[in-house]
Amino acid sequence: MRQLRTWPARVGVGFARSCAVAAVSMPVPAVWAAAVALGIRWGPGNPWSWVAPAVLVCAGTLALSRPVCRTVRHLVARWTGTVVPAGYREAPPVTRMSTGYWWNGFGYERTRRDALMDQKWRIRWNDPANWRDLRFTALLPLTAGLVACLPPAGAAAAVLGLGLGRAGTPGRLAGLLGLVVAVGAAPYAWRSVEPVAVRFLRPSAARALADRVAELTAQRADATIAQAAEIRRIERDLHDGAQARLIGLGLSLATAEKLMETDPERAKALMKEARAGATASLTELRELVRGINPPVLSDRGLVDALRALALDSPLDVSVGADLRHRPDPPVESALYFAVAELLNNAVKHAGATRVRISLSGGTTDPAGPKAGPNGGGVVIEVEDDGRGGAAVRDGGGLAGLRRRLAAFDGTLEIDSPAGGPTRATLEVPCASS
Repeated sequence: MRQLRTWPARVGVGFARSCAVAAVSMPVPAVWAAAVALGIRWGPGNPWSWVAPAVLVCAGTLALSRPVCRTVRHLVARWTGTVVPAGYREAPPVTRMSTGYWWNGFGYERTRRDALMDQKWRIRWNDPANWRDLRFTALLPLTAGLVACLPPAGAAAAVLGLGLGRAGTPGRLAGLLGLVVAVGAAPYAWRSVEPVAVRFLRPSAARALADRVAELTAQRADATIAQAAEIRRIERDLHDGAQARLIGLGLSLATAEKLMETDPERAKALMKEARAGATASLTELRELVRGINPPVLSDRGLVDALRALALDSPLDVSVGADLRHRPDPPVESALYFAVAELLNNAVKHAGATRVRISLSGGTTDPAGPKAGPNGGGVVIEVEDDGRGGAAVRDGGGLAGLRRRLAAFDGTLEIDSPAGGPTRATLEVPCASS
C-alpha cells in the first residue's frame, strides 16, 4: 500500500526530472538542426551554405559544452548525491615582471588584459577536460537525453490522442499507449543521466592522480609555512617575554649578591623582586607550552580539552560529545586549535553570546561519519547565535583553517546566513587509537 501511495509522487518527480534532462541535452542538437536548416534555406548555389552552418555548429557546440556539463553535474549531485569532479585546470596567477610585461604562465604580454585573455584561451584549448566536455555534449542527446525524452514524448502523444475529440480509434490507442509509456517510464527515465555522467564526465585516472599530487604539494607548502610561522611566534614570545624576565632575574640576583653585606635590606627587596620575576617567567612558559600543545589535550583527550577551553571563554559555551574513541594526537591537536579559532571568531566578529559545540564519530566502523581509508572519522559542529554573514574568503582566517584541515583530508563547511546563526562543521577522517 505504501508503494501505491508514493507512486503518483514518484511519477510527478520523475516526469519533472526527465523533462529537465531532456531540456539540458537538447540545446546542442537544436543548434545542429538550425545549422542544417540554414544551409538548406540558402541552397547549394550559395557559397556560404556550407561554411556558415559548419561555423555555427562548431561555435555553438563549443559555447554550450561547458554550461551543459556544469548543469548535468549539478543535477546529478542534487538528485543522487554523486559528485562528478570537473577536473578543469586551474589558471596560474598573472604576474607583472620588472620589465613591465605580464607573465601568465605561458608567455609575456604587454597588458594584464592581454595576458589573461591569452591564458584563458591557451587553457581552454589545451585542457583535456574541455575535450571531455565536448565529447559528453555530443553523446548526451544520444544516450540519457534520448531516454529522458520518453516521458514527455508519451505525454504529448497522450494529449494529442486522447485530448482531441476528432481522433479516431487508432489515435486513441496511440494516446493510451503514450500515457502508459509516460507514466511507466517517468520514475526511471531520468536515472540514466547518472551513469552516463560518471562514465564520460569524470576526470581520467591520470588527471585525478595529477590533481591529488598538486593538492598534496599545496598542503605540504601550507604545512611548511604554518610551521615556520609557529616557530617565529615561539621565538618572539620567548625573546619578548620569558627571556627578558630571566635576564632581569639574573641582574637582580647579581646585584643582591653584591649588596648582601653592605645593604641587606636592599638585597632582600631585590630577592623578592627576583622571586616574583621567576614566578611570572614560569607562568609565561606554561602559557607558551599550552599554546603549543595544551597539557589537558595530551592527558585527557579532545573532549575534556574543549570543555576546559569553554570554561576560559567569555561566552556561554556548551559542549556535547559522543566520541567513542580518541583520534590520533595530530588530529586531536588540529581539531582543538580549529575550534579555538572558531570560538575566537565568535567573540571578535560575530557578537555572539552562546555557542554550542557537539562532537560525534571516532568509530572504528568504516561506515561511520566521513569514513576514511583507515576507519571512521570525527565530526564537530560549532554553532553560535551571532550576527552571521561569515564566509570563506581567500587569504582569510577561515580559508587558512580549511587548508590546515585539508592536510588530514578534512573539510570545513560554513553555513552563516545574514542575521545568524552561524554553523561550522568540521569533518576529519582518522583512524581511532
